[in-house]
Amino acid sequence: MADKLKLKTPDLTAEYVKKIAEIFPGVVTAGKVNFDMLRTLLGDEVAGDEAYEFTWVGKREAIREAGRPIRKTLRPCVDESKNWDTTENLYLEGDNLEVLKLLQESYLGKVKMIYIDPPYNTGNDFIYRDNFVMIHHESSTR
Repeated sequence: MADKLKLKTPDLTAEYVKKIAEIFPGVVTAGKVNFDMLRTLLGDEVAGDEAYEFTWVGKREAIREAGRPIRKTLRPCVDESKNWDTTENLYLEGDNLEVLKLLQESYLGKVKMIYIDPPYNTGNDFIYRDNFVMIHHESSTR
């Protein structure tokens, strides 16, 4: 029987909750984690006051968004590709997070490197200076 095409990425949040329920059955009720109970089971010292963190405004929402499933698929652009039949390299264009979600399941363990070109200075929103010119000054000795 042929494999059925998956039309949705995994719901990582639901998978994480399921794993927590396997380890701590009493902390998950109706698919929701009781974090106070989990903290009690793990001890209050798990979350201390001091920690080195890489953080930014919107980080929690970004983490939640990364775990949400999407209903998209990758489509090849054969005409725009170079050496389609023989290459071991793929060029993918799309929203970085969505593409990574799609690659996660189908290409797990098969990708050696991913280069993500950040979408700086798109449209009229020029945030980062990206026009650099080298100027050579001849030094004069007096």
